Amino acid sequence: MAQILIIAEHDGATLNPATAKCVTCARALPDAAITIVVCAADASAVAAQAARLAGVERVVMLENPANAEPLAALIAPQIVALAGAFTHLFGPSTTFGKDLMPRVAALLDCAQVSNIMAVEDATHFRRPTYAGNAIVTVESRAGERLVGTVRTASFEAAGGGGAAAIESVRLDVALPTHTRFLRRAAAKADRPDLQSATRVISGGRALGSAENFKILYELADELGAAVGASRAAVDAGFAANDMQVGQTGKIIAPELYIAIGISGAIQHLTGITDARTIVAINKDAEAPIFEIADFGLVGDLFQIVPELQRLVAGSRAVKAD
Repeated sequence: MAQILIIAEHDGATLNPATAKCVTCARALPDAAITIVVCAADASAVAAQAARLAGVERVVMLENPANAEPLAALIAPQIVALAGAFTHLFGPSTTFGKDLMPRVAALLDCAQVSNIMAVEDATHFRRPTYAGNAIVTVESRAGERLVGTVRTASFEAAGGGGAAAIESVRLDVALPTHTRFLRRAAAKADRPDLQSATRVISGGRALGSAENFKILYELADELGAAVGASRAAVDAGFAANDMQVGQTGKIIAPELYIAIGISGAIQHLTGITDARTIVAINKDAEAPIFEIADFGLVGDLFQIVPELQRLVAGSRAVKAD
């Protein structure tokens, strides 16, 4: 039997959807017994949400004032102390998971498989490589503990309806003091989170300036969409770093992805290949983005995007009437 421990990602009050996708990945292992651990100062609300995920047998709360902020240096030793008989330890392949899970693997002195996109059995996993141009099967040693990060874009979120047991565990673990929380700075936005949004609009360097990104924000507001950017747009200073979509940014899988003024470098395409529907708007009919787009519009984005916004706004007004 595979004894699996999933480290929950959350904001202190709400469970991140990435955790539910880790559960789906874990359920693909034969005879999986799944436990979710919630590290927080007060874990009750998040633990209750985790307990409702289908397939989860147990939820463990590790409550400690030091867990008020998700500092990998402090959480990792606690996960190691909890590891016990668990055969697999999973976390999402997000900023949180990429920071935490390698530390856990190092402290446990065991192997890690990064960016798991498919499970063959308890020791064989598939993951993308070469910017998604190839898929490799990685084999871990049978009988040895494995740490993994889950490519959340490759899995659907586990549904609800579960009723897992919740328990609180106290650990006597010496926490390091070389890392401490100072402050949190986050951009305020009324739009959906880029990583979990069902609709995403991204802009490229062709927009020409940060000021011109406003037309994307206006269309996104009409569609209820998150806004992303290509690396070229981020490097040019048109968009914030946390908006970057692609191999070195966020890997996403929205229902609808609209790429505006993005040529389609392989590093960007890696981040959107799991999107259900891709729409591309570019004046260059030979742009690589059109090779993977479900729908393409060739033309001037500064004419097309305002027209799209007008049509969407008009459609909403008709529905409201």
